Amino acid sequence: MNIEEHIANISKDTAEIIELDELKQLLQEDEKVAYVGFEPSGKIHLGHGLTIKKMKDLQDAGFKIKIFIANLHAFLNDKGTLEELDQIAQYNIKCFKALGLSEDTEFILGSDRMTPEFMFKVFKAATMTSIQRAQRSMAQVSRGESHNVAEAMYPIMQVLDIQDLNIDVAVGGMEQRKIHMLAREVLPKMGYDAPVCIHIPLIHGTDGSDKMSSSKGNFIAIDDSPKEIKQKINKSYCPIGVTEDNPVIELAHYYIFDEHESILIERPEKFGGNLELTEDELLKVYENEELHPMDLKNTVAKYLAERLEPARKYMEEN
Repeated sequence: MNIEEHIANISKDTAEIIELDELKQLLQEDEKVAYVGFEPSGKIHLGHGLTIKKMKDLQDAGFKIKIFIANLHAFLNDKGTLEELDQIAQYNIKCFKALGLSEDTEFILGSDRMTPEFMFKVFKAATMTSIQRAQRSMAQVSRGESHNVAEAMYPIMQVLDIQDLNIDVAVGGMEQRKIHMLAREVLPKMGYDAPVCIHIPLIHGTDGSDKMSSSKGNFIAIDDSPKEIKQKINKSYCPIGVTEDNPVIELAHYYIFDEHESILIERPEKFGGNLELTEDELLKVYENEELHPMDLKNTVAKYLAERLEPARKYMEEN
């Protein structure tokens, strides 16, 4: 691929890139690094998978990929003890590998980066950041409603993680946007380069809520069995005729039509017979209420089970 083709590939299914011209310049460099940070999570699901897909696009464009497992950040966010989080982190790393990142992907545990030099830079950045700005940065990330000092430290540590790991491109969901903007503001004041920031849209939960989340139970895990996938999809929010904010339609967009030009919807002749539809045709047919939600759900469940087969196999064998 040439630079424009890589830009098109990286830009696909992103919410925003800040700034695109800076990304184009980076693509001309021989050495470049992209990272994403994840708090250790009980299950790695298709919301995480969307971000990993983008890391693979960046990997294809020549970026060295670093996956930061933010165990200390999760501790600050009241997600568990460090011992519990370290166990979950090892499971998460296995899941990320199962999603097909190349062998030279680097996985980094946050607690391994804690040095006096790093913390001095955190303190220096803290003198440049108001309590209010730090709290605003955490608005969509914070686990609890009560505010404490840890909540203010979290985004500042994340800003310095970007510098400490020599990151050129920071990737994250839209809930990370304010933290990334803090990094673009504070790091140049400290004499460091601002990162390019790529933000990934959030997939709706299977219950129709704004975000797929392991804590809410509204997710499809990357190692769910075909039976579990079918059960979860069958229970999913999927109002007839509604395509916007419909999680089943979203999953078809991100995890089926990215690899298939069309899908085959199998149904009895008495209900209209089989349909082979492109994505545009699917949206039109569904909006016109010419396709029953259960026919859509059965099809999406089937394709998702096939899509996740390599990940399930990897998890079983490793």
